[in-house]
Amino acid sequence: MSGPTSRLAALASHFLPGHKDKNPPLSGLHIHQLSPTFFLPRAAEIEPDAVAIYHVTANGHTIRRSYVDFADRARGLAYYLMKHGFKRVGILAPNTPAFLESIFGIAAAGAVHVAVNYRLKVEDVEYIFNFAEVDVIIVDEEFRHLLDHFKKEHPSIPFIIDTDTDANEGQISGPFDGAVLEGLKYDIETGSKGWAGLKAQCSNEDDTIAIPFTSGTTAKPKGVVYTHRGAYLAALGNVIESGLNYSTGRCKYLWTLPMFHAVGVSLPCPPDLEFLYNFSFPWSVTAVRGTHYCLRKIDYPLIWKMLKEEGITHFNAAPTVNTLLCADKNATKLDQQVKVTVAASPPTAHLFEQMTRLNLFPVHVYGLTETYGPVTKGYHMPVWEELPLKEKYARMARQGHGFITGLPIRIVKPDQPEGVLIDVKKDGKEIGEIIMFGNINAKEYLKDPEATRKLFAGGGLHSGDLAVWHEDGSAQILDRAKDIIISGGENISSVALEAMLVQHPSVLEAGVVSVPDSHWGERPKAFITLQEGKSMKGEELIEWAKHESSISKFMVPREVEVVEQLPKTSTGKVKKNVLRAWAKGNYEET
Repeated sequence: MSGPTSRLAALASHFLPGHKDKNPPLSGLHIHQLSPTFFLPRAAEIEPDAVAIYHVTANGHTIRRSYVDFADRARGLAYYLMKHGFKRVGILAPNTPAFLESIFGIAAAGAVHVAVNYRLKVEDVEYIFNFAEVDVIIVDEEFRHLLDHFKKEHPSIPFIIDTDTDANEGQISGPFDGAVLEGLKYDIETGSKGWAGLKAQCSNEDDTIAIPFTSGTTAKPKGVVYTHRGAYLAALGNVIESGLNYSTGRCKYLWTLPMFHAVGVSLPCPPDLEFLYNFSFPWSVTAVRGTHYCLRKIDYPLIWKMLKEEGITHFNAAPTVNTLLCADKNATKLDQQVKVTVAASPPTAHLFEQMTRLNLFPVHVYGLTETYGPVTKGYHMPVWEELPLKEKYARMARQGHGFITGLPIRIVKPDQPEGVLIDVKKDGKEIGEIIMFGNINAKEYLKDPEATRKLFAGGGLHSGDLAVWHEDGSAQILDRAKDIIISGGENISSVALEAMLVQHPSVLEAGVVSVPDSHWGERPKAFITLQEGKSMKGEELIEWAKHESSISKFMVPREVEVVEQLPKTSTGKVKKNVLRAWAKGNYEET
């Protein structure tokens, strides 16, 4: 055996210039960098002829694209972006094949996509594209006018316009189709490398794949940085938790909510429930080689037609969308069960009971823009089938436990020093803030280290949502802090009161906010919409709440106003800020 001196000399030789180890370490060969972009070429290789996309185009034609077609068009876009050196790509579009193809093509080019909610104010759309420093924008023809001012201010930033027709080339095709064809030609000219010449397998899984933005109502929108790794794990979480890996056939996913969600809209920081969950679903559905049924807009009769005739197996929808879907005159119990991922705002037990009767099985999730969408699920327990129906549906309406691809959530005491996390009791009574941990938290806020520091104070991501923690470890959201109504020292959850009011057979939807009260400090005021064919005065609902409902006396609204419709965000979440303005008599707010 060599002595200490010779061993040190041998070790030192490893650091000398020109040293080559005859037996280099194999460390790292057992892993690969995670990116959900790989799901598309994988799907095309396994099942090239499977139907990937079903869509009725803007010019009224139905198209069906196979996975090999889907992959080829995404590949063409990727090579186009690489040819022109584009690195940060804006998207302004409804649910179209071009949007799906862009999500994969942009990442395959090693670029980052910034998808924006086309329902935002023009100035917010401009701000987001400016702040994100996009160098090209993919825009649907219908929404190009939203960028007229942006184009004047940034004439050097090109637009790739999608006309959403059934033509891939020729007179009625558009610039987006032209870009795809140019990219495919460029691939041929540079050696026909196909997907091997792209970056479906990223070089570093912690690199940015997308930057969704929160939508500012009281502050400027904030960019949320998503990584390849986080997106990959969020997508797999959806596959598992929403049951997309359909065991008896192909997943048929109906795009009832915009693809930009959690890629383009949420409320201001701290994060809000309007995240949503559609962002990671393009990857999730593709991972299981499912069919994407694209919809340019919400059309309840059309949705029911597709549910009945196309054999849809899954869709995502906010409680409001599900409420209106159940109330639609075309609603009938489906022959097959459809799994409906429900989020955006706390649903009611009453809604889940209505949905289940129609064979729409709710999969309740909760999350934020800052968590790639869903981060918890209300797991349905077999033992619940033995409970009274109202109790069963009440448990289904809880926000539940942390996703399998993340870590358990915590609910901590509010009003503690920054960074101090103390858990509330698991008694279903003590109120605290939901804090998230683990793989599917976003990396940071773009260009905002101070906001990032506050978001992760104490080591967990702060939601800003108030909830109780039940004995079984499940969370149940009550409100955001600003929506809690304090009346005579009693805390009233607007969410809980809304859930009780909609149990009246004439009430369709309810939104509750606080109004000043000279004696109690605050009292709740309710705005309601009515079921089709029903009539009611506000005073009648107040009398019902006092004498026939299970609503505690201190929670009974002082006022109830019947309105034609409630003001909603693009995901169907009721705009409480608008209701507060209405309560003050300012009905110009919408």
